[in-house]
Amino acid sequence: MASTTVGTLEFRSIIEPIRNAALKDEHHYHQSQATCLDTKQRVVECMSELDPSKRYSVPYDTLIIGVGASPNHFNIPGVKEHAFFLKEVPDARRIRNQILVNLELATQPNISEEERRRLLHFVVVGGGPTGVEFGAEFYDFLNQDIKRLYPEEHEMARLTIIEAKEILSSFDTKLRAYTERLIKRRRSMGILKASVTRVGPTSVSLSDGSELSCGMVVWSTGLSPREFVKNIALEKNSHGQIIVDDYLRAVGDPSGNVYALGDCAANPAHTLPCTAQVAEREGRYLARALNEPDPKPFVFKSSGMLAYIGGYKALHDTPVSKSQGFHSWVLWRSAYTTQLGSWRLRMQVPIDWMKTFFFGRDVSRF
Repeated sequence: MASTTVGTLEFRSIIEPIRNAALKDEHHYHQSQATCLDTKQRVVECMSELDPSKRYSVPYDTLIIGVGASPNHFNIPGVKEHAFFLKEVPDARRIRNQILVNLELATQPNISEEERRRLLHFVVVGGGPTGVEFGAEFYDFLNQDIKRLYPEEHEMARLTIIEAKEILSSFDTKLRAYTERLIKRRRSMGILKASVTRVGPTSVSLSDGSELSCGMVVWSTGLSPREFVKNIALEKNSHGQIIVDDYLRAVGDPSGNVYALGDCAANPAHTLPCTAQVAEREGRYLARALNEPDPKPFVFKSSGMLAYIGGYKALHDTPVSKSQGFHSWVLWRSAYTTQLGSWRLRMQVPIDWMKTFFFGRDVSRF
């Protein structure tokens, strides 16, 4: 996802239409939003995404809830109004366009140097894998394309990652330290250990009372439940996630036919990270378990973590080995390619990488 924000990859290269999944009946997929769940009547209330006036009910025998989660703004003033989230493809598209808008505005006449520096200061709030990978992709864009297309603006452009605790806290301590040293050595990147108390249209306010002028804020600081999950009458934990048992069944559903997986679900006995790897494993488990008479409990074994940190360097953290640098970047790209959902995408993504390497990133706005 982070690669699409600067044009390293195109949006259509990372998404696969559900209708390509060989549905037995084309009516088995609805482009609609689930709004309400009645577990007693076994009915899901829906609203069409294409025409919100169209509402209808869908009865079910077995229900799997996998709606994911929304970005968490922690009720900090100005976040919803002024920050950019990086959760879905439309978010990445908005970020990409705003980066290009800021670059073009900085080249126009009658812009003071102070205003140019503000426009070209990009802030990322949150030092998790998403925030760091966005910063890494922006760093590459800055040094490979902005330097060529906007040479004066390149000297002013910079990115700051604001993190209250430790960046990449789920990674090994040595890998975190390596990343921090690498980022601090870069002229155009920095890490600021602070908390954000307010986001404005032209700045962010910090917990120490200072204010940081900026042209754009990317918010990547955690997850909160979607409205559908908030409104359903199932047991939830303190984070608003649906509580499930070892078989991913929703606790509190008397029928035992409601399941939940991914970011919207949690098993208190086995705390799992909210990652795509966990959701993918849970999905594969349920696909098998629902077709077995006596399924075994779900057990998650991590394959490890990978993160891109810019400059053709990445981190590789698995139970059997830990490494960083160029060879980890090769592993990161290889793993990225193999995890794509179809052979079409596995062909398209390397083509995008080659186009970027030979011709640079596309800076057109659309």
